[in-house]
Amino acid sequence: MYFILKIKKIWPKIKWVLLLPLIFLIYVVISLFHATLTDFQPPEKTFLNIQKKNENNLITSPTLSFLNWNIGFAGLGAKSNFFYDSDQSFFFSNGKMVRSPEAFVDENLKGIIDFIESNPTDFVLLQEVDRSSRRSYHRNQHELISARLNEYSQHFALNYQVARVIVPLLNPWNVLGKVASGLSSFSKFNPISSERYQYPGKYNWPDYLFHLDRCMSVQRYPTSRVSDRELVVVNTHNSAYDGGHLKPKEMAYLKRFLLAEYQKGNYVVVGGDWNQNPPGIINNKVSIAAGVLPSTSYQPSQIDEKFMPENWQWVFDPVIPTSRSLVDILDYGKTPVALIDYYLISPNVEVVEVKGFNLKFQYSDHNPVRMTIRLRDL
Repeated sequence: MYFILKIKKIWPKIKWVLLLPLIFLIYVVISLFHATLTDFQPPEKTFLNIQKKNENNLITSPTLSFLNWNIGFAGLGAKSNFFYDSDQSFFFSNGKMVRSPEAFVDENLKGIIDFIESNPTDFVLLQEVDRSSRRSYHRNQHELISARLNEYSQHFALNYQVARVIVPLLNPWNVLGKVASGLSSFSKFNPISSERYQYPGKYNWPDYLFHLDRCMSVQRYPTSRVSDRELVVVNTHNSAYDGGHLKPKEMAYLKRFLLAEYQKGNYVVVGGDWNQNPPGIINNKVSIAAGVLPSTSYQPSQIDEKFMPENWQWVFDPVIPTSRSLVDILDYGKTPVALIDYYLISPNVEVVEVKGFNLKFQYSDHNPVRMTIRLRDL
């Protein structure tokens, strides 16, 4: 009897201590159930909508230019850090930004679009372009870029669609939330087809519910070659935060695809954010060339020099870093950098020029890379 009376006396003080964990558990269970029901599960191959905005239906000139850039959903400019680069990001934001202020996002997006427009190329390959995400205040970035590139055909391939990303888990009032994002590809030519290819491999449940569904976006362009040789342009964004488990599967899939296209006699150009160093690159040399202190904390993995057959070329600017660490707000010269954005071209394609633009990560945590090529025998 005494025990019951004692419980009644202290119950008002302890009930919330008991109820809060239960409420949190219910929140997690409901969130996982909802994420499982709404999980984005694309097929291996999806046909993408082609929006033609020009009359260029045939590539007749052998010289073509490309711009490749991960724009970081305009939320990862020089004034931002990002919670996901923190060691405990799954549970806490640790004082880092879950999303940048809206003014930062708008400022970055304007700078990104202005740069693309003032540096015109035949092809523009972008990664991390949002269409309707909480982190970028639901701006349709693909459409805003398209409106300025009004003479380019346009293609969008989703690679991140989650109704509600619930991390940081222990900050339910400040989670990443809804994400709809992907790869944007633009061209001054009209392709004969545009397709999304899903990469193999994924995280275990429940992690895969809140991660990207990595893919490549592929457009085929007819050329004036009598043999009907096509230019195959691939926009790729390979896995990060994968512990080295997913990228090998993605790269093997990509290699089979590329070799098959080249075997048909096609020209092949791949651009993207590979989330790994190209063959032969020493990251510290890139840092030193860019006036940045070398770092041991930001060292991406590296593609093996024998990964592709002889005469395939990895094309990059060896003195311009293309990505930076997001652990802290940018302090150029001290913030660790790497080179993970570049091109791969088939043996029947010749490099004319490659140029990285060191924007010092003003608008994105990546720098853009421009390449000019010549199609042999065209």
